[in-house]
Amino acid sequence: MDNPRQPQTGMHSGEELSIHNYEELATLHAIAKILANPQDLREQLEQVLQEMSSRLGMERGMISLIDRETGDAWLDVAHGIHIDGREITYQPGEGITGQVAKTQRPMAVANLGKETHFLDRTGARRFLDRSELAFLCVPIIYEARVVGVLSADKVALQVENLDRELAMLAAVAELIAKGVHIRALEEENRRLRQMLGRSQSPALDIIGRSKPVQEVFSLISQVANSGTTVLIHGETGTGKELVARAIHMNSSRMKGPLVQVNCAAIPDTLIESELFGHERGAFTGAIQKRTGRFEEAHEGTIFLDEVGELSLAAQVKLLRALQERQFQPLGSSKTIKINVRVIAATNRNLEQDITTGRFRADLYYRLNVFPIYMPPLRERGSDIILLADHFATKYAKELGRPIKRISPGVIEIFLSYGWPGNVRELENCIERAVLLATGDSIEVINLPPSLHSNLRGGEKKDQGKLGTIIEANERSMIMEALKETHGNQSKAAKTLGTTKRIIQYKVQKLGIDPSQFKTKNKNNPQS
Repeated sequence: MDNPRQPQTGMHSGEELSIHNYEELATLHAIAKILANPQDLREQLEQVLQEMSSRLGMERGMISLIDRETGDAWLDVAHGIHIDGREITYQPGEGITGQVAKTQRPMAVANLGKETHFLDRTGARRFLDRSELAFLCVPIIYEARVVGVLSADKVALQVENLDRELAMLAAVAELIAKGVHIRALEEENRRLRQMLGRSQSPALDIIGRSKPVQEVFSLISQVANSGTTVLIHGETGTGKELVARAIHMNSSRMKGPLVQVNCAAIPDTLIESELFGHERGAFTGAIQKRTGRFEEAHEGTIFLDEVGELSLAAQVKLLRALQERQFQPLGSSKTIKINVRVIAATNRNLEQDITTGRFRADLYYRLNVFPIYMPPLRERGSDIILLADHFATKYAKELGRPIKRISPGVIEIFLSYGWPGNVRELENCIERAVLLATGDSIEVINLPPSLHSNLRGGEKKDQGKLGTIIEANERSMIMEALKETHGNQSKAAKTLGTTKRIIQYKVQKLGIDPSQFKTKNKNNPQS
């Protein structure tokens, strides 16, 4: 190794597993069982550190989470260390934890007493002889990104090979990577909720702290207090109407009316009457005078939702009203002047519609003065969990259900799903889950089948990776037990704390031949 504090193991996961002894494999198996049980993520990770301590002698274990924006690492879960509610953080490159987070390389210290970079920010080793301790620290990597750091002490005399100790710690880090990733998202959103409670957002109804949503907030702040026409682009269900409301409520027109028109819901024959009104008797069925939506929005804002669905004839009439800022109701010779702020929204590609002749170019340029793009939910990262928490709280209160949390399994599915229906689909999903939940948490069984059948490829790939590690652990442990019991499956089952039936099933599934471990009897070579 070219640096004694950064051993270069150069091993793939399969090679790492091959050097583990029985106790290490048993530890990995125990950790896999902990992670397979549905429970609070923090409790799971605490149990993992407990297993490392009791089985491997790795004391004072710590799991730190990485802030995606700053790269800082903050201590989240610890064993054998009293944090006492303190927030302990390491900047990138600060101390051993900060260096591992920054370089993405493991570090090992054979003699902690001689290590100047060790900060002991927790004070856990204040009264210990550091020269008797070795320190191990590895990055926790999920989908090629460092999401956390795992570290622990070990009595130096018990360490025979630093590379081997790091390989074991790296195997644990690989097993807990997804859980740490989700835990980091949970903590990030808890912090964001606190920030949202303290900050004044330009769009109080839009929940999110992701970069795409922050860009939307910035555009709202820039355009709100002007009279500029805005065109909001975005898929169905992304919350375009919330952007329109935010612009209106942050403008000088906020005391005036906000009139919303769903252009897709109005028949072409009634669009002119709906927008501009009519006099009594203007057409068959016009038994009384009607005030149009533009006139209703005077001194306020009109929101033309799904404007791309207007017919060409309706587009001409709308263009004329926008250009002249006045109109005549049907059947009237009177001209009405209006002072209205126009905000439009569409889920269509209007530029493409122009090339096909479906939408007028002059109307498009009149509307698209200040475009705002509302990102789909799949581009908003951790906002998914933030929104899910919000809707769970909302519907638990409305429906009188005792929902307090969303299980880690549900979070995994939410993060892996494509959300074609965007925020609206997520909200409907949470409302359904709150109704179906029998306890105080939303579980996987409460989700609609469509979420299970349409997961994105990354989720399936990750499950396969974890499954491969667990299967390799099981194979090694069973083969070791069969070797110790000379191929006796009943005794092997007892050694592993399971049943003969399960061992027989695993032996067949994993392709293990128990006969190769049987001891031959001199008097009976076939025994």
